[in-house]
Amino acid sequence: MTTDITLEMIETARDRIARRIRRTPQMTFTLDNGQEVSAKLENLQISGSFKIRGALNTVLGLSKEELKRGLVTASGGNHGMGVATAGAMTGTKTTIYLPESTPLSKIEKLRRIATEVIVKGAVWDDANALALAAAKEGKHYVHPFANASVIAGQGTTGLEILEDAPDLDILLVAIGGGGLISGVASAVKAIKPGIRVIGVEAIGAPTLKTSLDAGELTTLEKIETQAGTLAPRRSEEINYRTISRLVDDIVLVSDGEMKKAAEWLWQNVGLGLELSAAAAVAALQSERFSTDPSAKIGVIICGTGPDGFDHSGK
Repeated sequence: MTTDITLEMIETARDRIARRIRRTPQMTFTLDNGQEVSAKLENLQISGSFKIRGALNTVLGLSKEELKRGLVTASGGNHGMGVATAGAMTGTKTTIYLPESTPLSKIEKLRRIATEVIVKGAVWDDANALALAAAKEGKHYVHPFANASVIAGQGTTGLEILEDAPDLDILLVAIGGGGLISGVASAVKAIKPGIRVIGVEAIGAPTLKTSLDAGELTTLEKIETQAGTLAPRRSEEINYRTISRLVDDIVLVSDGEMKKAAEWLWQNVGLGLELSAAAAVAALQSERFSTDPSAKIGVIICGTGPDGFDHSGK
């Protein structure tokens, strides 16, 4: 896949999916260090994360014959929910492969929506190999981050962010495989070239940072993070190339820092989030990069979930 993601592709995606998704709100809160943050609340999106955008853009672009074959994908949970929801909207059968590290809450939620859910493999890459094998039998495979229509769909998030917060100087985006940041960076850099886009990865899954540092797409030997949606061992060429060109920096945060950020967001903002959704705020709280104190900073709260920390108060 060598296609660059253009603003026209992202605007077309917005027109295609607009009536079926939720235009999520932009809210402002202030961190304990006094930093004001503008947050895009994709945790309030249909399916629980931004993933419905790319999945639905892809599914609505398929022919009737392709839809009849059914859809198959592999996911850490959120992309699976996006594909399953898109399938339910279009009356299409869906098969979702999940790694064994997927939180039980996501597995149970998916089983209420998807046609079939198969939990197998230690990490996403293992589950994805099984999904690709199923695709060879006829089902249409929907890649979670390396399909141009998926990336363009995720990029619609960036269009909304700059419409609601046009004065942003910096935007922090969590990175798993790189689909969200590829789409968002393609959108916001086309509209506002001077904006800085900062990626945030888990220390235990520095998939794209390792590749950028090496100067080529690489595969991690192991994954050591509980943030399953940030944890593929390898990205893909379209994401690597887009991120190399458009993303200004990638910073790393620990699971502990994401947990602390998730706890802070629950206690101070009322957002119940999974670890990955708190990654961007964790980068700000732990001061992983330097910036002008007067800079207008935005983050994407990429998904909901009760798994960022123990909400019971025990």
